[in-house]
Amino acid sequence: MKTGIYGGSFNPVHNGHIHLAETALEEFRLDRIFFVPCRISPHRFDGEYVSGIHRMEMLRLACGDNEKFQISGYELENERTSYSIYTINHFRRKFPDDELYLLVGSDMLMSFEKWYRFEEILKNVTLAVISRNTGDRDILLEKAEKLGQYGRIVIGKTAPLVVSSTEIRKKIAKNENCSCYLDKNVVQYIKSENLYRMPYAPVPDGDIG
Repeated sequence: MKTGIYGGSFNPVHNGHIHLAETALEEFRLDRIFFVPCRISPHRFDGEYVSGIHRMEMLRLACGDNEKFQISGYELENERTSYSIYTINHFRRKFPDDELYLLVGSDMLMSFEKWYRFEEILKNVTLAVISRNTGDRDILLEKAEKLGQYGRIVIGKTAPLVVSSTEIRKKIAKNENCSCYLDKNVVQYIKSENLYRMPYAPVPDGDIG
């Protein structure tokens, strides 16, 4: 079985996240994808997050009835920093016979050498990259070739859907309409739970290392 691992803050999960996952299912012929919300990201301060309970529920709502989308609370249940190698090892133990794919956006590929134990990551999974910027495919292919000495990297061809969780949080804090970026059920949940009403710092939007 081909299993995708998709980590991130999902703060909140938006249409760009779902588009990336749907693209990965089709382009890389995956059988399923596990969304793995992080507890403590190596790229952000913990204070920028709403609770894991809220992020898990928003993921559940956004994934809807898609049986190929599953949600894992593994990183939320661990107090240590959410380094991807720990998560990969967890899924390798859980599904020893699966072919594992780690899903990342193109911005993460460009800085992948900075990830904790990146060489070990590439020995244990196929790195599946989905573009987040129009016209960057040649640059991604060049980067993938450079890192190819450590393991397998595949680059998706589908045009990106550019959405930023950071910008969404800013808009919600200003009481602006974000329904075009979010699943309607997620919009309703954010309203009912009064989430993201406090201003957030302008931090980079992306996945985890």
